[in-house]
Amino acid sequence: MAASELCFKSVAELAPLLKARKLSPVDLTRAFLDRIEAVNPKVNAFITITGEQALQQARKVERDIAAGRYRGPLHGVPYAPKDLFATKGIRTTNGSKATANWIPDHESTVTARLNHAGAILIGKLNLLEFAMGSGQSGLIGPARNPWDLNYSPSGSSSGSGAALAAGMVPLAMGSDTGGSIRGPAKSCGIVGLKPTYGRVSRFGVTTLSWTLDHAGPMARTVADVACMLQAIAGADPQDRTAAPSPISDYTKALSGNVKGVRIGVPTEYFFEHVHAETETALRRALSLLKDQGAVLVDVKVRNAALCGGASSIILGSESAAYHEKRLKEHGDLLEPLVRERLEVATFNSAVDYIKALRLRTILMEEMQRVFQTCDVLMLPAGNAAPKLDAEIVGTDAPSDPPSTPRPDSFNIANVTGIPAIVLPCGFTAGPPSLPLGIQFCAKPFDEATLFRVGHAYQSATDWHTHKPRLDA
Repeated sequence: MAASELCFKSVAELAPLLKARKLSPVDLTRAFLDRIEAVNPKVNAFITITGEQALQQARKVERDIAAGRYRGPLHGVPYAPKDLFATKGIRTTNGSKATANWIPDHESTVTARLNHAGAILIGKLNLLEFAMGSGQSGLIGPARNPWDLNYSPSGSSSGSGAALAAGMVPLAMGSDTGGSIRGPAKSCGIVGLKPTYGRVSRFGVTTLSWTLDHAGPMARTVADVACMLQAIAGADPQDRTAAPSPISDYTKALSGNVKGVRIGVPTEYFFEHVHAETETALRRALSLLKDQGAVLVDVKVRNAALCGGASSIILGSESAAYHEKRLKEHGDLLEPLVRERLEVATFNSAVDYIKALRLRTILMEEMQRVFQTCDVLMLPAGNAAPKLDAEIVGTDAPSDPPSTPRPDSFNIANVTGIPAIVLPCGFTAGPPSLPLGIQFCAKPFDEATLFRVGHAYQSATDWHTHKPRLDA
């Protein structure tokens, strides 16, 4: 099998070959390292490449598998986390000059669990500075969208989305405070899951907002994302917010059967600013799921307009508190937009913060009501990626139509803590032809239903199999 072909195989395809010793984990790791060497100079997705360490680990994996010590489907498969996951002894930059030389003395729970499952760390991925930068500068400059290098992969998990789309790694980790996993998933044509708040430990993940942050898996298929969540989910004594809720066997959700699943479709608000081409792709995806037996249900999410304000105050206040010392002592090392956002947020009052938390309670109660009438809620995931030189996170050029639908399409899942997944559902006509994505949300700790719906959709479509023409 050609190395270039290997780099776009899913874990579901690679794992049986590794287990049966028909594919060497050393050869697989070398294939990805060669791909990174060839493609990363164009895409700028990796901050650090751990080639020698990865090959050393791959040799150990090869010996373990030969000795009958096979650990499961991730054993021998390379992965890369966003560079705000602490990796013991390996530089963790947060995409910032302020922490460019930080070498942690501890391992994040997520990377520790992936390592324990036998996955092979191959490097650390680019991001917006401290997960809140502009996407224009940062430590090594912006990651670029493999579908067109003049376009953004979206943030803040920009390198994670770009690396997956470019075939530089089969599995990645991101973080999501207001869409930072799901935005890159949409823009890069891959799959990204923001789990339920508390489903995945955040120990060793640099904080942006204590009550909005989520760590989640990213891959090219729903099945691979489910496999990753199986490995990383669960309680953690080092993170008191990591919930002890039971973990499903997510493989059982990958049945391809959605008969009787109720999909809620909003009748207002969330489709504002959605481009016609995007809405057509969303409606086509819903129609396909309906043909497979799903039931479409009209829903209204009351008070949705409160979400943006609540999210802004909570995120701003908590990030200003976390970065208070850094802002005072090393503010000159921060990207101007990051510094400005932190400085502005210091003026939020305690009254503002408490009001935002009360709004969160209202929205959580509303989502409980919504999920009494549907099993999953479909929300737009945004329009196609914007151009890099036009992107400033959170703004749009006054003369242009807004580049995204209501930001609450992402924020509402962070504010209320519900799980949400984005997967590819089409492409723009172009030129350039860019990916489009669809988002599904579910009630807390019901990631299994998201996998059920997402896998059924991917089983009936081929959007996730398309590859960017980086080698042309």
